[in-house]
Amino acid sequence: MKKTILLASCAFVLASCQNYLDVNQDPNKPTDVPVKILLPTTTIGMAWASGNELGRAAGILVQYNAGLSNSALNYDNYLLPGLLNNQWDYEIYNGTVNNLVKIIKASEATSPAYSGIAKIQLAYTMAMATDLWGDVPYSEAGKGLDFPQPRYDAQKDIYLGNTEKGITSLFDLVKSGIADLDKQSALKPSVDDLSYGGDLAKWKRAANTLLLKLAIQLTNVDKVKATAVINEVIASSNGFIDNNAVDLEVKFSTAIGNQNPYYQQDISGSFKNNQMLSARFLTLAKSLNDTVRLAKYYTKPIPSGKTIPQFVAYDNGANVAAPAVGFRSMYNTYVVGATGEAPVRLLTNFQSQFILAEAVLSLGVTTGKTANEHFQAGIKASMAKVGMTVDEINQYFSSNPTIVNLSGTPDNQLQQIITQKYMSLVGNAIEAYNDYRRTGYPNLQVSLNAGGDNPSVVPLRLSYTDNEGNANPNQPKPRPKTDVKVWWGK
Repeated sequence: MKKTILLASCAFVLASCQNYLDVNQDPNKPTDVPVKILLPTTTIGMAWASGNELGRAAGILVQYNAGLSNSALNYDNYLLPGLLNNQWDYEIYNGTVNNLVKIIKASEATSPAYSGIAKIQLAYTMAMATDLWGDVPYSEAGKGLDFPQPRYDAQKDIYLGNTEKGITSLFDLVKSGIADLDKQSALKPSVDDLSYGGDLAKWKRAANTLLLKLAIQLTNVDKVKATAVINEVIASSNGFIDNNAVDLEVKFSTAIGNQNPYYQQDISGSFKNNQMLSARFLTLAKSLNDTVRLAKYYTKPIPSGKTIPQFVAYDNGANVAAPAVGFRSMYNTYVVGATGEAPVRLLTNFQSQFILAEAVLSLGVTTGKTANEHFQAGIKASMAKVGMTVDEINQYFSSNPTIVNLSGTPDNQLQQIITQKYMSLVGNAIEAYNDYRRTGYPNLQVSLNAGGDNPSVVPLRLSYTDNEGNANPNQPKPRPKTDVKVWWGK
């Protein structure tokens, strides 16, 4: 999908800023871009990749939204091949990953405050890529002069590392970033750090939270590793994100071209009005008596002929006429802001709490709290995050004891945890998509009139992109079908 934001042009400019055929250096064409210039680009790039088309696709696949036209309709019909070229090319690799590798190379020896942040961002971005596509370029990615056609590393090796192949695990990449943040640094970020303003202690907490996120992905394939990593984080003096004030977010503004990606695509851009609230998500929210929180996520228009605002939804894959644009429930201010200023939320307190609830329940991790206490803390953190008042939160808990307390078999309790985590992740649909493919929760039925590789299965991965396949012979052929689970999938 074409984008109007400056991010794409920045990626092209930064990627082409070196002309290796020139003998003389033109001061107007610098061969090295300062890390203080690159860091805002990678921060925005990481958030844009999460919240733009990849996030839209994931949001439809997990049925937060229903697709109505253009690419959104293709996602709802599981017609994924041939899509998302720009996201792979310019948002993940040629944009964010390339520049993160540049920051690490330029700053690791003298200004490790920058390389530490860059390693954490690189781990987050590469986790996003491998979680969505499976095997992807990783160890050779971002090193175009040395590896113009990078190999595709196995997802298992990306997560766990492979010494023989020279592959550093995502866990070790994050830990290396934390170690860099502890070193003396000639340069330190300040206003160029768009998330924490140069507060390295908060970056360490974010890094530990990323370790929690990565560890919980291993529950089907390596519980020993998952448990060990989570125990390390709990014991760490650096802490993790355990209150809403230190969530890892990337802020956007009201200025045209610099607004939240969901806002640009769904509210104001050339592809606006291509999706709306899913009738299935509305049904789930109502079954949980959770419409106060839902109203923070989605608007409540006054339908034609009515006098009271109400949610207006559309079923996934339906082929009937959608409601007129003004009568649709669309993303509300929590997700997009009033005029595009909402942040993209990457790692949050409520995520930490739900991960720990699952870890206590399923892995036997000891945190000093019960799974139920973490579960309730996750719900409260999410509700506070969206702007519900203390009275509204307390009222919800007192009115819905069976919903806010874990009960039944361990699998029943896991379903409760993941369902509430899903209810909280609107605006970060990739994480909800990961949880669905890892646990099978929430229970999703296939889209109406689905097609694609297998219309009877909600896609378990994205299709590799055509541009990359044509340029890189290392892309697996034939491509894995979308009904083939990724390595850590259920």
